[in-house]
Amino acid sequence: MPSIIFEQIDAVAKITLNRPDSYNSFTREMAISLQDRLDECKDDSSIRAVYLTGNGKAFSAGQDIKELLDPENTIGLDRIVPEHYNPIIIKILNLPKPVVCGVNGVAAGAGANLALMCDVTLATESASFIQAFSKIGLIPDSGGTYSLPRLIGFQKAIALAMLGEKVMAKEAERLGMIYQYFADEEFEQKAFAVAVKLSQMPTKALAFTKELYNRSLTNSFEEQLQLEGVYQTMAGNTADYKEGIAAFVEKRKPIFKGE
Repeated sequence: MPSIIFEQIDAVAKITLNRPDSYNSFTREMAISLQDRLDECKDDSSIRAVYLTGNGKAFSAGQDIKELLDPENTIGLDRIVPEHYNPIIIKILNLPKPVVCGVNGVAAGAGANLALMCDVTLATESASFIQAFSKIGLIPDSGGTYSLPRLIGFQKAIALAMLGEKVMAKEAERLGMIYQYFADEEFEQKAFAVAVKLSQMPTKALAFTKELYNRSLTNSFEEQLQLEGVYQTMAGNTADYKEGIAAFVEKRKPIFKGE
C-alpha cells in the first residue's frame, strides 16, 4: 500500500497518511512522499484547499522508532529533523492555500506538532494530542517549541512538553490548541466540509491572510500595519474581490474562482 493516499475531490486535495498498522508513524519514504504531494498542491491551480488526515485509529504517532533502530538504517536524528519534518512544516506554512488538518485519532510527537502547524486543525472527539518526546529523552520538534506556546501559552506548553500528558480533543479546543472538535460519528463529514468551504472562498485573499498572520509572529506592530496596507491593495486587485463586490450589490451569493 502507498504510505500516502492522494486524491482530488473537486477543488480539495485530500492527503491521507496511510500506515494504519503502525499508527501512521513516519518513515523516510512517507515523509518525502508527503513533501512531494504538498509541492503538487502548491503548483496545481485547480487545488484551492488541502485536507490532511490519517487512516485508521491514529492521525500519526510521529517517528517510526523501528526504522530509527534498524541497524541497516543510515539516517539518524541529525538528518531526520532537517530532511523529514522541517521541510513538511515549511511547505505547509508557505502553501498559498488553506491547509485543514482532520485529526482522526491519536496525534503524538511529531504527529501532534504537524497537526498543530496546519492552518485549521479539527479533531474527532476521541482524538488526543501528546507531546511524547520527553518519554524517550528527546525534545519537541516539527515546530512544536514554536507553535504550542503561541497557541496555549508558555506555562501550559512547557508543562505538557515536559510531562508528556495526554490532552483530549475537548480540552484541546478549550485551550485554543485546535479550532474545533466533532462527535466521532460526525467527524469525517463535518471536518472535510470545512475544507470544501474554504476551497470555495477567495483563495488569494485567504493566502494573503495566512501570510500576514504568519508574518505577525515576528513583525513589529508598525511593520504589520504597513503590510496590511500592501496586501489589502493586492487583494483589491483580484477578480474575486470584484466578484464579491458585485454579488454584494446584486444581493446574491458570490462565485469565487480563486483568481
